[in-house]
Amino acid sequence: MAKLHIPIESAILPNGLRVVVSPDRVAPIATVGVYYNIGFRLEPRGRSGFAHLFEHMMFQGSENAGKMVHIKLINSSGGVLNGSTHYEVTNYFQAVPSNALERVLWLEADRMRALKVDEENLRNQRDVVKEEVRVNVLNQPYGGFPWLDLPPIAYRNWPNAHNFYGDFQDLDAATLEDVQAFFRTYYAPSNAVLLLLGDLQPEEGFRLARRYFEDIPSQATPPDADVSEPPQTEERRGVVEEKFGTLPALAIGYHAPGRRTPDWYAAAMLDQALHGGRAGRIYRRLVLEQQVAVDTEGGIHYPMGDVFDYNGPMQMVTRILHKPEYTADQTVAAFDAVLGDVQQRGITGEELEQVKVKFRSDYYSQLEGGRGGYLPRYGLMHCLACFTLFDRDPQLVNTMLDGFLEVTPAQVQAVAQKYLQPRNRAIVIRRPVGKGAAR
Repeated sequence: MAKLHIPIESAILPNGLRVVVSPDRVAPIATVGVYYNIGFRLEPRGRSGFAHLFEHMMFQGSENAGKMVHIKLINSSGGVLNGSTHYEVTNYFQAVPSNALERVLWLEADRMRALKVDEENLRNQRDVVKEEVRVNVLNQPYGGFPWLDLPPIAYRNWPNAHNFYGDFQDLDAATLEDVQAFFRTYYAPSNAVLLLLGDLQPEEGFRLARRYFEDIPSQATPPDADVSEPPQTEERRGVVEEKFGTLPALAIGYHAPGRRTPDWYAAAMLDQALHGGRAGRIYRRLVLEQQVAVDTEGGIHYPMGDVFDYNGPMQMVTRILHKPEYTADQTVAAFDAVLGDVQQRGITGEELEQVKVKFRSDYYSQLEGGRGGYLPRYGLMHCLACFTLFDRDPQLVNTMLDGFLEVTPAQVQAVAQKYLQPRNRAIVIRRPVGKGAAR
C-alpha cells in the first residue's frame, strides 16, 4: 500500500511562532489557521470560561481593524471564517481565494499583536457567552450532555473537572486587567502555530509569515497546567436532571490510555469496534438486537473531538438514550455484557481488519474534508496544528496511521481487559423530570 505523502514544511520565527505550510495547487484557495495553545482545561483557576470568552473577544476588533472589519474583509473577499474552543487549543481559521492571502495574514497578525481589549468589548461579549450557555445548555434537551456533565464526576483535578463554559460568577468577576493579562499570557506568538494550506508555495508562505508576524513581541512561555489525575480505584456515579427531554440517558466514560503509547493505538481500534456507527458492537447489540436503547454514540474524546486532538487525560465515552421500561442499572448491565464479550473472547482478525479499513478511510476523509461543508482543508489543518503543538512534529500526519494499522487482536483484547473495568469508569445518569417524561 502506498504511503501517505502530504507536502509539509515548517519553521519557527525568532519570536517563537511556529509556521507550517502545506501547498496544494488543485484550486485557487488558501486556508489560514492560527491555533493558540489555550483551551478549556488550560485556563487557570478563577478564570473558568476565559478560553471560550476569548474565542468571542478575538472578533471584536484590533488596533488597525475595527469591530467587524475582520469579518467584513474576509466575506468581501469571497471567503469564510470562524473559530472554536477545544480542550487544549482555541483556533481561528478562514478560507479565501488565494489572491486574498496577504489580507488574511495582515488581519490575523494585527489581532495577535494588538487585540482591542476594552470594557465595552468585555461587557458585551461576556453577556454573549452567558446567553450562549442559556440557549445551548440550560434550555436545550440534553444540553451539555455528556461533555459538561461527565467531567465533574470523572475527574478530581480542577482543570479537567470544572465547568468549561465558565461559571457565571467567574465571568462576572473578571476585570479588564484580568482579561488583558490573559491575552498577553496565552495569545503570544510563542504559544501559537500559524498554518498556511492550499494555493501557495512554501517560500511565499514563510516570506509572508515573517513580514506580518515576525515583529510581534515574544512573551514568557505560560506555565504548564497540571492536568494529571490521581489513580481511580472505584466507580464514580452522578445524576443530572433532564428538564426537557423525555427519555432517560446514560453516559459512561472510561479513562483512556495516554497519547501515543502502545495502549493508545490499541484503544483506538477497540473504540472503533465498539462505537463504529451502526456497525459498532454497542449500537448493534443494545439498539438493533436487544432494543434496550433507542440510540447510542461514543468514542475516545466524544463528543468534542477524536483520538488525535487532545493532550492530557481523556475518556472513552458511550452515550446511551434508553427506553424508560429499563432502569439505569439494567441498561448498564446490557452495556457491560457487550464489553465482557470483548474482554473474554477478544475480536477476530477479520473484524480487526474491517476496523482498520474503516479507521484508515475515516482518517483520509478527515484530511481531505472541510468543516461543515464550507471550509476547505479544515481536517488537515486541525491535525497539523495538533501534531505541531502537542508532538512538535507536523510530519506525523504522514506516518500517524502506522501505529494503528500494526495493532493485533491480542492487543485489543488486552486493552479491553485493562481499561474497561468498573473501577476505571464514571457514569452520569440523565433523569427526565419534565411533564412529558416517559414513565
